[in-house]
Amino acid sequence: MQVLKFGGTSVADSVNIKKVISIVKNAIEHDKIIVVVSAISGCTDNLALIGNTAAAHDKKYIELIDKLENRHLKLIDELISNEYKDETISVCKEIIKSLRGIANGVYLIREISNHTIDLIMSFGEILSTKIISAKLNSINISHKWIDSRTIIKTERHQSQNIVDTKTTNANIKKMLSKNNCKLYLLPGFIASDAQGRTTTLGRGGSDYTASLLAVGSSARILEIWTDVAGMMTADPRVVCEAKTIDNISYKEALELSHFGAKVVYPPTIQPVVSKGIPIYVKNTFEPEERGTLIESNPPETQGKIRGISSSNRIALLSMEGNGMVGIPGYSSRLFDTLAKNEINIILITQASSVHTMCVAIDEFSADKAKIAVDETFAYEISLGKVEPLKVEKGFSIISLVGNDMKNQSGACGRMFDALGRNGINIRAIAQGSSEKNVSAVVATSDVNDAIRTIHHEFFDESKKIINIFIAGYGSVGKQLVKTIKKQKQYIEQRHGKQIIVVGLSNSKKYIINKTGINLENIDSELNNGEDNSLGDDYFDKIFSCSLHNTVFVDCTASKHISAKYNDLFLNGISVVTCNKIACSSDFSNYKMLLESAKKEKVSFKYETTVGAALPIISLINQIVNSSDKIHACEAVLSGSLNFIFTCYDGKKSFAQIIREAQNLGYTEPDPRLDLSGTDVLRKTTILAREIGLDLEQNDIEKNLFLPDEYFNGDVENFYLTIQKNEPYFKKLYSETKAENKKLRFIASIKNGKAKISLEKIDKNHPFYNLDGTDNAALLYTDFYQSPLRIQGAGAGAKQTASGILNDILLS
Repeated sequence: MQVLKFGGTSVADSVNIKKVISIVKNAIEHDKIIVVVSAISGCTDNLALIGNTAAAHDKKYIELIDKLENRHLKLIDELISNEYKDETISVCKEIIKSLRGIANGVYLIREISNHTIDLIMSFGEILSTKIISAKLNSINISHKWIDSRTIIKTERHQSQNIVDTKTTNANIKKMLSKNNCKLYLLPGFIASDAQGRTTTLGRGGSDYTASLLAVGSSARILEIWTDVAGMMTADPRVVCEAKTIDNISYKEALELSHFGAKVVYPPTIQPVVSKGIPIYVKNTFEPEERGTLIESNPPETQGKIRGISSSNRIALLSMEGNGMVGIPGYSSRLFDTLAKNEINIILITQASSVHTMCVAIDEFSADKAKIAVDETFAYEISLGKVEPLKVEKGFSIISLVGNDMKNQSGACGRMFDALGRNGINIRAIAQGSSEKNVSAVVATSDVNDAIRTIHHEFFDESKKIINIFIAGYGSVGKQLVKTIKKQKQYIEQRHGKQIIVVGLSNSKKYIINKTGINLENIDSELNNGEDNSLGDDYFDKIFSCSLHNTVFVDCTASKHISAKYNDLFLNGISVVTCNKIACSSDFSNYKMLLESAKKEKVSFKYETTVGAALPIISLINQIVNSSDKIHACEAVLSGSLNFIFTCYDGKKSFAQIIREAQNLGYTEPDPRLDLSGTDVLRKTTILAREIGLDLEQNDIEKNLFLPDEYFNGDVENFYLTIQKNEPYFKKLYSETKAENKKLRFIASIKNGKAKISLEKIDKNHPFYNLDGTDNAALLYTDFYQSPLRIQGAGAGAKQTASGILNDILLS
């Protein structure tokens, strides 16, 4: 014998009920079964609303009943064949007629008793099982429909319906001996008392019905069919990487359920737990999935941590006072007061000084608790021995559940350290006496972040999460997002790192999503984002997120953004940048940024400030770190200028070639930075500093090819000036060609000095055949008398984005 219980979502519509029938058909091929079914999803709440609406003398109860009837008639129409349809409709209407009569009586007398509300709420399970019974009949599956009220008996005790287990067990045995069939179908949730009046079993009532039937029938297993694939390591709505727990002990399952996991409700499964009957939690919609087996002695797994759960709407009650120290009785009086007012204590923590005590309760009961406790301790409060009860709302409890927690070395420390690293404040801590859980109270606003943090710490150890905030969504920023989207899976598999874009901004808007922005809709999301016109709001939100392992990626050429790097470091955020401004600024500022990043133990990566994706800076660092010494460096550091001078032959104007370079994304957003030599000047400054020279930009000799007046006015004026002076560029090109030479804008560093200049080089020069956007650097060192040469594309959004991505992975 086995018992199968199906919840409300499993029978919510005709499609789902067909899945239930399929599962039942498969089960009776192997064993005798008892099937317990809940009301269709939402029905019980609607029935309660009908009763309360009628009691309020509101005729809207009639409309509510009509809607409920239509919903069930729709099920019949979609499920039942014509041969059985009329009879099933008749049965349904008769049941609804009874409901109307009871509700009308409530409407007339304008009040509703506990017995009456129980009776009204019982109609949901009666209707759902009658429809399923009709479906089974229509496909010739023999079964016995039995009214649970004739089997499950209850007694009234302190305003609750308590099951009379002795009578109930006897009734179950009688049911089985009297009816020799393979399939029994019973409504869940409902029962009756000794007078035959309908009662209900409260929250999780259908699970309770199934549990009682499993014990009374000595079933080998209880299967609970729901809308999730078993118990999960965390709520999958919060943690998308949550995993199904294959095996778990009763005690661990009860701990997870106590602190929020909704798959099973502890009191209702207690009967099967006490008898050692295994519980199999399975998904109605994916019946082939393994699900979770709950049993006494599950097989050992590599990690003893089973899962994480949470409870929301928690209030903290804090009792404080010097009069509590060394005087017995305060705790017992507090607990007794709460118990007398039917207030359940969820968690307790007390300072070793006994000066303070803190208990967690349901937020709904907080105000009642405040009144009751202050009344109990009114005398002590008047003497100043105890402070009035302090009530704080807006908290949640997160619990890490596993077997033998007290002997799991470091588990608590890892949990609290992970929360601390992510800026999540812990308000209270407690370890269960069962040694199956460690719980922490956090602000409800932090609870989802806390769950994700702990889950990553214990269940995704092989995967390092990198949260990135991007500034700048021009050609480089867009290409970076595109590259991350394309390479995401490869990076996770190859490097064990998961890059999550949590923030993005341009000059007008910004968006932040701590769980990750949907990269498929990133453009539309940014267009509808928050206002970023002031420039600081984005950073304020970044700092408030307090995400662990965060990298800020600067894809701009903005002075304002580069000025924020130190603030980012001080907030524990690494920086990856292709923006040259900070690293080429005053040497003192450059050194301060390096020292600040080192002090705050964050990364500062700026490889792409010099050669896009070319690893020039990393090569220099390797040389210096290996005790080699760089004596000289000669480099072409502007892919855009190299492209311009390579492509210009006088057939197209110099201005046209510059526009072409700009349109291809080879120049800076403002091409004047390239043509004025400013871009190369900044790159040379950075390069010299990496080699070990304490140079400022003003220390570098500059032999430029355009006078300062070219750069007066805006960009369009610049293009007009270039166009007017086309004869100068043609002459420069013609003279160079006549000498059988080529023009290259070269940076040279030697003997502690640096220079940038446009030079005519002959075919013997290493840079003579440098084409397109290629950059190149020659490094002369003690170890390498023949220079080390590094060459490749030095401009372009793809190249820069790929270099940024590599820096992110190294952060």
